Amino acid sequence: MDNPSKIMEGGVEFSIGKFDGKSMNYDFPKILVYLNAKGKLLFGEKFKLYKEDRNILLKLCSYFIKDKTICKKFGIDVEKGLLLSGPVGCGKTTLMKLLRHLVPLQRPYEMIPCRNVTFSFNHLGYKTIEDYGNSRFYCFDDLGVEPPGRFYGKDCNVMGEVLLSRHDLFLQSKQKIKTHATTNLNAEELEERYGNRVRSRMRELFNLIAFDEGSGDKRR
Repeated sequence: MDNPSKIMEGGVEFSIGKFDGKSMNYDFPKILVYLNAKGKLLFGEKFKLYKEDRNILLKLCSYFIKDKTICKKFGIDVEKGLLLSGPVGCGKTTLMKLLRHLVPLQRPYEMIPCRNVTFSFNHLGYKTIEDYGNSRFYCFDDLGVEPPGRFYGKDCNVMGEVLLSRHDLFLQSKQKIKTHATTNLNAEELEERYGNRVRSRMRELFNLIAFDEGSGDKRR
């Protein structure tokens, strides 16, 4: 029987908690040790987790391991997806790429740059919106800064339409079809970009987890 408290990476076994055969008790400091090692394997030796991001990491890890006590404390609904927001370069994309490895038995999500969705729409039209309205799990990266959609002379707010499709899917599915996203924009900017209707659906679709506005650019 698989032991979910142990994860093998690069020939090294990491313990991320204790498993008694029925339930799993995660250990946050051990999770951070594992994520730091996994990050170096995925992104290179320069990767590191930052002390100032510890609160964000606690929220994100609690969501992925479905720690209902901590999630309740932070007002996080484990049935919804995540909208991770913060300034350029604060590490949103990196963390979303990393954290999908934390619970290997969970259904993985695919990272999709929003600009790729728009480029696909400009080439293929409305089939693109249908394609993303399926039951796969996605994390749409860099929401709100994608170029405008245009197909045969008609303008389309492509990601707005994709989010409406994903919202319909989320409401209809018994086992919630999850959608995640990262964005540099705040709530007002998102509403300006996508309109009030999409913004209200986003509240039902996502938990908002935000970096401090003063978070530095880690890519420098």
